Amino acid sequence: MSRGWLTIAWAAALAACPNDAPVVPNAQPEGWQDDLALASLEDLDPAPNVVEVALEARIEDIEFLEGLATPAWTFNGSVPGPLIQGKVGDRLVVHFTNRLPEPTTIHWHGLRLPNAMDGVPNISQPPVQPGETFTYDFVLRDAGAYWYHPHINSAAQIGQGMYGALIVDDADEPEFGDEIVLVLSDMSLDHDTGEFLPPDHGGEFGDLFGREGHPILVNGKVNPTLHVRSGRRQRWRVVNAARSRYFTIGYDGQSFTRIGNDGGFAAAAVTTEAPVLVPGERADLLTVPAGAPGSEVQLEWLPTERGYGSTFMREPEPLFRVKFDERPTVDPGPEVLPTRTIAPVDISSATDVDIEFTIDETPSGQLIMGINHVAFAHAEPFRASVGETQVWRLSNATEFAHPFHLHGYFFQVLDVDGVPIEPLAWRDTVDVPVDSTVRIAIPFDERPGTWMFHCHVLDHAEKGMMAVVEVAP
Repeated sequence: MSRGWLTIAWAAALAACPNDAPVVPNAQPEGWQDDLALASLEDLDPAPNVVEVALEARIEDIEFLEGLATPAWTFNGSVPGPLIQGKVGDRLVVHFTNRLPEPTTIHWHGLRLPNAMDGVPNISQPPVQPGETFTYDFVLRDAGAYWYHPHINSAAQIGQGMYGALIVDDADEPEFGDEIVLVLSDMSLDHDTGEFLPPDHGGEFGDLFGREGHPILVNGKVNPTLHVRSGRRQRWRVVNAARSRYFTIGYDGQSFTRIGNDGGFAAAAVTTEAPVLVPGERADLLTVPAGAPGSEVQLEWLPTERGYGSTFMREPEPLFRVKFDERPTVDPGPEVLPTRTIAPVDISSATDVDIEFTIDETPSGQLIMGINHVAFAHAEPFRASVGETQVWRLSNATEFAHPFHLHGYFFQVLDVDGVPIEPLAWRDTVDVPVDSTVRIAIPFDERPGTWMFHCHVLDHAEKGMMAVVEVAP
């Protein structure tokens, strides 16, 4: 729903209610998510099916560490950038201006859009130079949680603050609970000055491991507080916007119902106590926070096994506090779950493609990261055609996990027999653990063009672990 229509609806609701209208007795505390509020945008077009906004990339001093200013790279002066919201079928128009000292773009992570709108420099568009503008204009085809970020110097620009969430709703979906969008990330800051550490800090080990920064941020804040009513159900739309960090969420023994992933709702819900999001991935979670009135629990980042040394001597770290209101616990009522039928991809005549994540060493000792032993700068494109289905065999014999991300298309993850893993879901990002093989089925629909795919540990991608697939008309 556009911001203009939200304003009209809110004004109408106020006009319809007397000043002494009763407060909903089981509601969340007033200002329950203020500490986690994301910046908003003005909708420049009053039409109900158009969301037109302006985004500016610029450097802005922001206090992430108490008392220290950090010259963050931002969209519209905030980290994360403003929340963009629309509904299926809306036309999204984004007037983008670059005020940074270097070129940049916006990639719309996970969205099925025309190739010219994908935001990859010198492949789908020219880089947006300092002082220049570019207009992104496309239709929002699929409900779900998505995000936007640069695709130039990605590890550095994203690591310095350039990312934001994009939520696309289906007008017919029911209310699942009080909703909040949570963007998880981190920054590599000098804790004495607030300045960014050099993008290449840690040297070759940083390239291999992937740079996990400190502090950890939730909606741009260090360990903020969410105020809740015990027993009142919530819907968390979670985005992992970190460069390299895997987020496993621990919540004092409380459970989540995962109703969706990258491409909207899954075919069935799954209960989990510790949902995992790899870099670039999203999760749609239902939870009923339960605690004694007036108490507080700590949501934590838990160490996640993703390769050599990733959990060694590491302890949980705080994400955000959950503070329970003084009022008594309420009955959450019956859980409402989405219903979605997803047909398995027909792979009876699919083309098989082998994709291997590789890390090689030259005789001089230089590390070469690539796809099938070829770094991106020297790689030939993979080939597909509109209407073709391919099964990609993603293999990883390196010592580090690689979250695979494909631009522009959804896929289904298959088991060893070629059967989609349940619950069926549409994905654009999937983890490929150490010494493992993951198979995915990709139906290439009507949108031809040259599309990027890569490891979403962005230090790996920047060192060459990416390639393109040319989808012919």
